Amino acid sequence: MASPISVSSKAGVMNRKELLRLLLNQSQFNGFEFSLWFQSNIRPVWPGTEQALTLLASEGRYYTLLFSHDFARAFWRSGSRISFSVPGTTYHRVNSHGQVLEVTRKPFTRRSNRPDVWKYHLRQMAEYEDPIDYLCRFLPEEDQAKVLAAEPHQQAAGA
Repeated sequence: MASPISVSSKAGVMNRKELLRLLLNQSQFNGFEFSLWFQSNIRPVWPGTEQALTLLASEGRYYTLLFSHDFARAFWRSGSRISFSVPGTTYHRVNSHGQVLEVTRKPFTRRSNRPDVWKYHLRQMAEYEDPIDYLCRFLPEEDQAKVLAAEPHQQAAGA
């Protein structure tokens, strides 16, 4: 599986609207009704997909979509087996002798098929610095490849 994706590293090549489109495609594939959600949560008049994505991408409104329970249920389809990467981390803990130890965990792949997996991921996403970055880890590999392909172009443009 691909490594975690940093939205800030691709900001010039793959903008927020394009990333939202990839995330929305995944949730719509699993049954999410974007137009109905938009009409009940943002505006009663459906402007079309492009205008709706433009509106959500501006002014930080995309958080409304990303943290929506309907979107989360569809994105992390209940009961379906998913795989995702957990980044490595280092933390401190106290052992039974009162000594402070530094624990380093390597990155690993986790698999899940819990019926309420979307609740877990909403909590994890809320703790993440950028929710889009968190969600991109769960995209199909071909979509992750599109996002990662944008990264070298951004680095070359900055060099």
